[in-house]
Amino acid sequence: MEIGGQRILVDPWLVGELSFGLDWLFKASLKQERLISEDIDLILLSQGLPDHAHLPTLKQLDHKIPVVASPNAAKVVQDLGYISVTCLEHGESFTLNNQVEIRALPGSPIGPTLTENSYLLKELATNFSLYYEPHGYHSPQLKQFAPVDVIITPTVDLALPLVGAIIRGTNSALEVSKWLEPQFILPTAAKADAIYEGLMVNFLKAVGTAEDLRASLEKNNLTTQVLEPKPGDRLKLALKKRAVTC
Repeated sequence: MEIGGQRILVDPWLVGELSFGLDWLFKASLKQERLISEDIDLILLSQGLPDHAHLPTLKQLDHKIPVVASPNAAKVVQDLGYISVTCLEHGESFTLNNQVEIRALPGSPIGPTLTENSYLLKELATNFSLYYEPHGYHSPQLKQFAPVDVIITPTVDLALPLVGAIIRGTNSALEVSKWLEPQFILPTAAKADAIYEGLMVNFLKAVGTAEDLRASLEKNNLTTQVLEPKPGDRLKLALKKRAVTC
């Protein structure tokens, strides 16, 4: 994402396979690997799991690029030899080149004791704001930062039989939209341009659609636009100025 003249690479998977160490259960490979740009101002990592702190990609990126990460993800890049790593606990913030403020908030629970990061980014010159949470777990703390211009989060559920939704989108996206009244919402957790293998793929089911979310937003008198960019597309958002009440 490009904000305040800064290029921020978020949870990148650009090359190589995605594996959690149990390939019989789940493995994925890109149909087309992406070019790794040298023009990156910051790497932003929300979680330490391989689908967010992707080792093959991080190994190829320039280790001199500054990194902002959750404590769990910070350990991954530190072990790889990255030189400048800022670890953000919930509630802490980091300012990138005096242009963009990045605030860490509670995000996805990983097991019973660990909660990873979501991020609220603000362009300091214009107050443009963007919220990112990749699994659909939104902290009520967000309400104090409303309104937010853009949300990047799941817009459909990904569910397993008996377990239920492991990625929360359908109701979660509507709830956070009510809190933040964004102008745009973009999906995470949609299938990438990849080949998926393993036992889990046979049972993983998408529940809901972008059209369902659009209908729910309209029913709740929200004008939020639901966008569905294709992998690799460059998307420029035309934002409306909001009225300010003093």
